[in-house]
Amino acid sequence: MILHVQYKDFYYDYVDTLTLDRLLEGKSIRQFFRPSEKRWVDVSLDLIRGAGGYYSGLNRRQFHKAI
Repeated sequence: MILHVQYKDFYYDYVDTLTLDRLLEGKSIRQFFRPSEKRWVDVSLDLIRGAGGYYSGLNRRQFHKAI
């Protein structure tokens, strides 16, 4: 998937998802457009990949047998 990004110098570009991950890790962009929400995501304010917290509840993807 190709995404629209804005770098810290306000330059706009299109990048693939692997490049987006690298840019996020390097804190090189200000925002990117999230097509699923049809809006720009500010990386300093909004939730982004890898920014989740610790989850201590049940694993929702694990199969549990009924007792």
